[in-house]
Amino acid sequence: MMKKMSMSTSKTSLVLFLCQIISALDVPLDSKLLEELSQPPTITQQSPKDYIVDPRENIVIQCEAKGKPPPSFSWTRNGTHFDIDKDAQVTMKPNSGTLVINIMNGGKAEAYEGVYQCTARNERGAAVSNNIVIRPSRSPLWTKEKLEPNHVREGDSLVLHCRPPVGLPPPIIFWMDNAFQRLPQSERVSQGLNGDLYFSNVQPEDTREDYICYARFNHTQTIQQKQPISVKVFSMDSLNDTIAANLSDTDIYGAKPVTERQPVLLTPTGSTSTKVELRGNVLLLECIAAGLPTPVIRWIKEGGELPANRTFFENFKKTLKIIDVSEADSGNYKCIARNALGSVHHVISVTVKAAPYWITAPRNLVLSPGEDGTLICRANGSPKPSISWLANGVPIAIAPEDPSRKVDGDTIIFSHVQERSSAVYQCNASNEYGYLLANAFVNVLAEPPRILTPANKLYQVIADSPALLDCAYFGSPKPEIEWFKGVKGSILRGNEYVFHDNGTLEIPVAQKSNAGTYTCVARNELGKIQNEVQLEIKDPTMIIKQPEYKVIQRYGQVSFECIIKHDSTLLPTVTWLKDNDELPDDERFLVGKDNLTIMNVTDKDDGTYTCIVNTTLDSVSASAVLTVVARPNPPFDLELTGQLERSIDLSWIPGDENNSPITSFVVEFEDALHEPGVWRYQTEVPGTQTMAQLKLSPYVNYSFRVIAVNRIGRSQPSEPSEQYLTKSASPDENPANVQGIGSEPDNLVITWEPLKGFQSNGPGLQYKVSWRQKDVDDEWTSVIVANVSKYIVSGTPTFVPYEVKVQALNDLGYAPEPSEVIGHSGEDLPMVAPGNVQVHVINSTLAKVHWDPVPLKSVRGHLQGYKVYYWKVQSLSRRSRRHIEKKILTFRGNKTFGMLPGLEPYSSYKLNVRVVNGKGEGPASPDKVFKTPEGVPSSPSFLKITNPTLDSLTLEWGSPTHPNGVLTSYTLKFQPINNTHELGPLVEIRIPANESSLILKNLNYSTRYKFYFNAQTSVGSGSQITEEAVTIMDEAMASRQVDIATQGWFIGLMCAVALLILILLIVCFIRRNKGGKYPVKEKEDAHADPEIQPMKEDDGTFGEYSDAEDHKPLKKGSRTPSDRTVKKEDSDDSLVDYGEGVNGQFNEDGSFIGQYSGKKEKEPAEGNESSEAPSPVNAMNSFV
Repeated sequence: MMKKMSMSTSKTSLVLFLCQIISALDVPLDSKLLEELSQPPTITQQSPKDYIVDPRENIVIQCEAKGKPPPSFSWTRNGTHFDIDKDAQVTMKPNSGTLVINIMNGGKAEAYEGVYQCTARNERGAAVSNNIVIRPSRSPLWTKEKLEPNHVREGDSLVLHCRPPVGLPPPIIFWMDNAFQRLPQSERVSQGLNGDLYFSNVQPEDTREDYICYARFNHTQTIQQKQPISVKVFSMDSLNDTIAANLSDTDIYGAKPVTERQPVLLTPTGSTSTKVELRGNVLLLECIAAGLPTPVIRWIKEGGELPANRTFFENFKKTLKIIDVSEADSGNYKCIARNALGSVHHVISVTVKAAPYWITAPRNLVLSPGEDGTLICRANGSPKPSISWLANGVPIAIAPEDPSRKVDGDTIIFSHVQERSSAVYQCNASNEYGYLLANAFVNVLAEPPRILTPANKLYQVIADSPALLDCAYFGSPKPEIEWFKGVKGSILRGNEYVFHDNGTLEIPVAQKSNAGTYTCVARNELGKIQNEVQLEIKDPTMIIKQPEYKVIQRYGQVSFECIIKHDSTLLPTVTWLKDNDELPDDERFLVGKDNLTIMNVTDKDDGTYTCIVNTTLDSVSASAVLTVVARPNPPFDLELTGQLERSIDLSWIPGDENNSPITSFVVEFEDALHEPGVWRYQTEVPGTQTMAQLKLSPYVNYSFRVIAVNRIGRSQPSEPSEQYLTKSASPDENPANVQGIGSEPDNLVITWEPLKGFQSNGPGLQYKVSWRQKDVDDEWTSVIVANVSKYIVSGTPTFVPYEVKVQALNDLGYAPEPSEVIGHSGEDLPMVAPGNVQVHVINSTLAKVHWDPVPLKSVRGHLQGYKVYYWKVQSLSRRSRRHIEKKILTFRGNKTFGMLPGLEPYSSYKLNVRVVNGKGEGPASPDKVFKTPEGVPSSPSFLKITNPTLDSLTLEWGSPTHPNGVLTSYTLKFQPINNTHELGPLVEIRIPANESSLILKNLNYSTRYKFYFNAQTSVGSGSQITEEAVTIMDEAMASRQVDIATQGWFIGLMCAVALLILILLIVCFIRRNKGGKYPVKEKEDAHADPEIQPMKEDDGTFGEYSDAEDHKPLKKGSRTPSDRTVKKEDSDDSLVDYGEGVNGQFNEDGSFIGQYSGKKEKEPAEGNESSEAPSPVNAMNSFV
C-alpha cells in the first residue's frame, strides 16, 4: 500500500512539474512593468561566504536586494539578531543592506569576527543571504631561531626548511639571496609545495651564506624574511686544514671520493600516501628525489591514463597538476624517480570529494490565482548533500501554514494558489564540505493584459527574409494573443504564419504583398488590449558586379569593382576590408564609389579583398583575391661539389618565387683569367632543379652565378660562387669560319675566327695555317702564327681553287686535325663579252633579249650574272633626237635571257650585254638595234570650246603628247544634258588627223552639251578627254520671260507666297518652343520622298549627275547622295554654274517656291570650265 502511494505521489509531482512549465508566467524585463508589479525580495549582491578582510581597513559586508515594494534589511551575527543601532562603529548604507564597520576610527577587526547573515523583507516575503564568515587577515613574523651552518659533502642531498609562520590566507613562498635575486632552480635544485628548498645532490657552486626564504602575504601586502641560511659544500680533495685538524687519521684515510647513488625520495616519504581533493579544484601531487646523477621524474596513473588537456607538469616534472578535477580522477598515481643506478617509486591514493553543487536550482515562480506550480531543488555532492527548505528565512516546519503548499523532499508542490501564497523560499543543500543556499520566490499576481511593444512601431524587412512582428505582453492569468492584418481584417491563421509563445508573429518569407498594418490583440479574464504595428518590405541589396580575382605585377595598378543595386529608400554604406581587417592607412588605396584602386602595388598588398555593403536592414559582401607577382628573388648559397677536370656540380637555394612559379634557372660563368668581368651563358635547367652538372674547359678560372626565371621575367643574378681553376690541356677545337678569298688577282687571304680565351685550354695559343692548290699541289705549305686572325699568301695564279685549313695549338699540344675548306685566289675583270645577242620584240612595250654565256675561264672570278644596258635612240613618229638615258637590268646567276619592260611604242632602241664577276664588269657586246611597233596614243593635249552661239560651238584641240605611232584620225562624241541632268542621244563624228579645230552647227539653243574626244592610230583608240559647253539663249524668249517676271499678278502671287511662308514659320517656331511637332513635319519625318531633295544653302543647287569618269557617258536618271545633300566638290555641274543663282526651297507639301534674281553674265571659261549658264527661268519652267 505504501509502495502504491509513493508511485502516486511521483506521478502527481511529474504532472505538477509539467503544469509549471506550461502555466508559469514569465515576467518580461520591462522597467516600467517591473516598477508597477509587486514582487518579493531577491538578493542581487552579497559578500563571499569566506570573507577575509584587511584589519587596517573598514569592513564592508555587502547585501543588496530588489523587490516591490522595496525591501527592508536586517542582520544576524553568530545566529542572533545584530542590532546595528547599538554599535556606533557599524552603519548601514541608505536603501541598501550593506554594512560598513568603521575600523579606521578606533575599531578593531578582531572584535567583529563571526558569521553574518542578511535578510531582505517586504510584504510579499523575505530573502536571506549566505552565511558570511568574517575573518581578518594575519601576517605574523617568523619566530627567532638560531640557524646553524650546513656543512655538506659534495654529491649528498640537502633540504633547507622554510617553515613560514601560519598566516591568513597562507603566504606565497620564494627563495632569494641578499641582492634580492631569485635563486636559480633546476632538476637538481627546486622548491617544494611546502616552501622547502630541495637539493637532489649538492655541488661546490651551491656554497653560499645567503639562502633566504621569503613569505609574501598578499592580503596585507607584506613580505616576511627568514634568517639567512649558510651552506658549505666540501670535496675530499679540498679539505682545509681547519676541518682536517678536527678529524681523526682514520676519518681522513677512510674518506672516499664522490660516488654515484641511486634515487631516494625526499618527499613524500615511504612508498604510499593519500590525498583528498574537492571536485573542481586543482590537484597538485609532488615527488622530489635525491640521487647522483640527478634523478628524472615520471608520472603514471595506475589502471588508467592521465586526463588529456587537463594535465600539466611543473617544477621540472616533479609536480603533477590536474585542473578541474572530478570524481573520475580518483585513483592511484605513481611517481617514478630514475637515474643510471636504479629507480624508486611512490604511490599516492587520490580521493575526490565534492561540496554540494546544483543539478537543478530553484527558480522564481510567477502564478495567477488558482494556478498550480512547483519549486525543485536538486543538488549533488560527495557525500550526497541533505536538502532542507525555509520559508521567508524560517524553517518550513515551523513556518506559517499554507494549504496550497506541500513539501515532498527536494520539491515543493503548489495547488490552486491565492495571492496570500506569495513568499520567498530558501533551499539549503549541505554536506561536510560545504553548503548551497538559493532563494526562489512564489509571486501570485492578478493583472489585466498589457502590451509592452510601442504603438505603431515600424518594422522594415528585406523581401524574402523572415519578418518578426513583436507583441510583448504581460498579464495574469497569461493572456491569449491574436493577430489581424488591417483595421478590419480577419484573424491570421495558416502555414503562412508562425505564432510564437512570446506573442511574436513571424512571416517566414516576407513578400511585398505582406506589407501593411497588423493588429495584435491580448485578452484574459481581466480584460483586453490591442496594438497596431506597421510592416514595410524593402528590395534586397545586391552586388551586381562583384570584385574578381586579379593577378598583378609588383608596382602596377589594380582595381576591384563593386557595383551595387539597392532599395531607393535605404542608404547603403560600402566598406572594403583586406584579409577581414581594415584597409591599411596608405594613400595608395583609393576607395571610389564603385571600386577600390590600389596604386603602385607591393608584395604586402597580396591578400583577400572584401567589399561589404551595409544598410540598416541587410548586409552583403563579395571577396576577391589579389595575387601580386614579380620577378623571382635571386638564388643564394651557391655551392660547388664534385670537382673534376672537365665537370663540376653546382647547387643553390632558390629565392622567393613571388607568386609566379620559377620556370627555369640560367647558369652563367665568368673567366677571371681571360675575360674578367664578362659573364657568359653556361646552361639552363628547369625550375624544379636546384643543381646542375656543368661541363668545363681547361685553363679557365671559373666563377658561376645563377639567375631565376619566371613568367614575369628574370631575377637579379645571385652572388658569384667561389672560383675554380681548371688544369691546362691541348686545344679541343680549331678556329671556326675558315675562309680563303683573294683580295688581289695574285694573292689568297686566309681568315678565321680566333678561339676565345677559355677555348685555348692553356697558355701559348697559336695557329698553324696550311694551304695547297687544289688538284695541283700534293704537299701542304704551312706557317705558324699567333695573335692574328688572317694570313695573306702572295704570288698566286688568278682565281684558282685552294685547299685551306687552320689548326690551333698551345704549349701542351695541337688540337685535333682540322677540316679542309676550298677557297680561291683573287679575281680579275672578265676578258670577253657575251656573244650572239638576239632581241625578240613581244609588243610595243616589252622585248626579250638572248645571249650566249661567257666561258667560265674567261670570267676569271665568281660569276655573279649579266647586265643588259639599253636606251632609246629616237621616236619613229618624231625624227628629232633627245638626251639619251641608259637603263640597266641585272640578271643574277648563269641566266642567258631576260625581259625588257616599260619600252615606249614606235621607237628605236639599242642594247648591249656584259658579264659580271666579283671584281666588276667585263667588256660590252656589240650594240644591238631593235624597234618597237606602234601603240595607242595618249589623250589629246587639250580640248577648248569657244564662240558659243544659239546653235553652234567651236572646238579646238592639241595633238597627243605621246602619239605612239602615226595618227590616223580623231573621234568626237557628244550628247545634250537637260535641266534634270538626264543625258540625250550620243552623236559620234570622225575627224581627219591633220585637223585641229571644228565648228559644230545645228545645236539647240540654251543647251548644255558634254563632249568626249580621243585620237587613233592603226593599233586603236587612245584615252579620251572630256569637256562641257552651253549654247546661248534666244533674246526674244529671254525678253518674254523677263516680262512675265515683272507682271503685277506675278509679283502679287510671290508676295502672297512669301507671307504664307512667314506665317507658317511663326507658327512652327511657337509650336517648337512649346515642345510640340506640327503635322507636316511629322508627315515629312514619316514619309520622306526620295525624289525630292533639299537644296544646298550655299549655292542653291538641288541635284547632280555622276561624272566620276570623264571618258564614260553619263548614266541617265542619276541622283544626289543618300543623305539628300549635294557637296560642291562632288560635282561642278550645278545650276549656279549655268548662270544666275537660285535662292529657293521646298514648302511643306513638296512644291517648289522661290524668288529669282536677274540674269548674271559669266565670262567664258578655259579648259574644263563651262562657258555660259542658262537663265534660271528655264529651271522654273521645268518644275511648273
